[in-house]
Amino acid sequence: MRTSPVQEHPGAAHGGIARTVLVAMVAALGGFLFGYDTAVINGAVAAVRDTFHASPFVLGLSVAAALLGSAVGAWFAGPLANRLGRIRVMVIAAAFFTVSAVGSALAFAIWDLASWRFIGGMGVGAASVIAPAYIAEISPARVRGRLGSLQQLAIVSGIFVALLVDYALATAAGGAMRDLWFGLPAWRWMFFSLLVPAVAYGSLALLIPESPRYLVASGRLAEARGVLEEYVGGDPDEKIREIQGTLAAARRTRLSDLRGPRLGLLPIVWVGILLSVFQQFVGINVIFYYSSVLWQAVGFSEADALKITVITSVTNIMTTLIAIATIDRIGRKPLLLIGSTGMVITLGVMSYSFGSAPIIAGKPVLQGAMSLVALLAANLYVVFFGLSWGPVVWVLLGEMFNNRIRAQALAVAAAAQWLANFVVSTTFPTLQQVGLWFAYGLYTLFAFLSFLFVTKAVRETKGRELEEM
Repeated sequence: MRTSPVQEHPGAAHGGIARTVLVAMVAALGGFLFGYDTAVINGAVAAVRDTFHASPFVLGLSVAAALLGSAVGAWFAGPLANRLGRIRVMVIAAAFFTVSAVGSALAFAIWDLASWRFIGGMGVGAASVIAPAYIAEISPARVRGRLGSLQQLAIVSGIFVALLVDYALATAAGGAMRDLWFGLPAWRWMFFSLLVPAVAYGSLALLIPESPRYLVASGRLAEARGVLEEYVGGDPDEKIREIQGTLAAARRTRLSDLRGPRLGLLPIVWVGILLSVFQQFVGINVIFYYSSVLWQAVGFSEADALKITVITSVTNIMTTLIAIATIDRIGRKPLLLIGSTGMVITLGVMSYSFGSAPIIAGKPVLQGAMSLVALLAANLYVVFFGLSWGPVVWVLLGEMFNNRIRAQALAVAAAAQWLANFVVSTTFPTLQQVGLWFAYGLYTLFAFLSFLFVTKAVRETKGRELEEM
C-alpha cells in the first residue's frame, strides 16, 4: 500500500493541498463556533447570576446546559452524517447556532436561557463530530495531523474572539449589566454576536465538497473520484477500491457494531471515550467558562479578570499553532505524554497557590508574589494543554477508528466528552465553595491518571492511512 500517494499527483502536491487546506478551514468553522458558543458565556456569567438571582448550583446548570445539548448533538451527529452526509449536518448545526444566539440574547428567565443554550449545544456537539471526521476523510495521510489540528485551532480562536467580544462589549457599556444598544444590556449582546459566525458557517458549508468516503458509501463513485483527485491525490480508483474494501459490510452503522468483549464495547471505542473524558477532567474548560469569576474570586477586578482571560486565550492559540507544526513530526502519543506531565506540575502549583492564600471576607485572596505564581501556572497549564490534549485528542478521534465505525464511534466518544465537560462545569461552582485548592487538586489527579492511561492504552497513528486503521 502506498503511504504517500500525494506525491504521484502534482495537483495534490501543490494546488491540491492548498485547496484541501481551504476546505478543511471551512469545516473547522464548526470548531470556531464550538469555541465561541461555549466561551461567550464567560463574560456574561456574573451578569446572568445577578439578573436572574441564580444560586451557584442553578448558575452551574445554566452554564452547563449547552454541554448536555452538545452530548445529544454529538450522539446523533454520527448516524445523521452517515444518512444525510457530512455537509448537511454542518448546515443543521449552523441552524442550531443561529436559533440559540437569538433565544439566549432575549431570555427572560434562567430556565429559558438554559433551554436556548441547550439548543446551541446541539450545534456544538454536531460540529465537534463532523469537523474532525470530515477533515480526516478529505486529507492526505502525510498532512492529516496538521489539518486535523485546524479543528482545535478553530476552537481556541473561537474562544479568543468570544472573550475579546465580551471584553469589548462590557467595556463599551461600562459593565456587562449596563445597557448598550436598544435598551439591552451588554451581556445580551454577547449572545447576539454569535449570529455572525453562525450564518457564515452555514453559508460556506454549502460551497465545499462532500466527503469522498460518504460518496463511496452512497454509490456516487464519479463524484468521489473527482473529490479524491482534486483534494487527496494519488490514484483515485485505487483509493476508491480501498474505501470499498473497508466498507464491504455495506449496511448502515449501528451501535451494535461497537460491541466488544470489554464492558460491552470494542477496546478502541473505550480508548476514544477515555481520551475524551480525560481531556475534560483535567479542568481546562473551567478556565474558559469561569475564569472571569475565578480571578474576581481571588481579588482581581472585573476588568482585570476579563483581560487575564483574553491573554490566556491568546496563549492557547499560540500553543495550538505549535502543535500543528509538530504533530506530524513528533507524533500523537509523545505530545500527549508531554502535556500530561506539564499539567500535573502546573495544576499542582495552582492548587498550592489557592490553598495557601489568606482568607479575607470568606474568600482566598492572592497577594504579592503568589498572585504572579498562580497567573504563570494558569497560563503554563494552558500552554501544556494547548500543545497536546487540546488538538491531539481531536486528531486521534478523527483517525483512530476504521471507516466502518468511524462516524458512530466518534459520536459516542464526543458524547462522552460533553458529558464529562458537563460534570466538570456543573460541579465547579460547588467545588469552589469547598475551596479552589480542592478543585485544582482533583484536576491534578486526573492529569496524572491521563499520563498512565496514554502510556498503557494509546497507539500511535502518525502517517497511517485511514484504511489501515
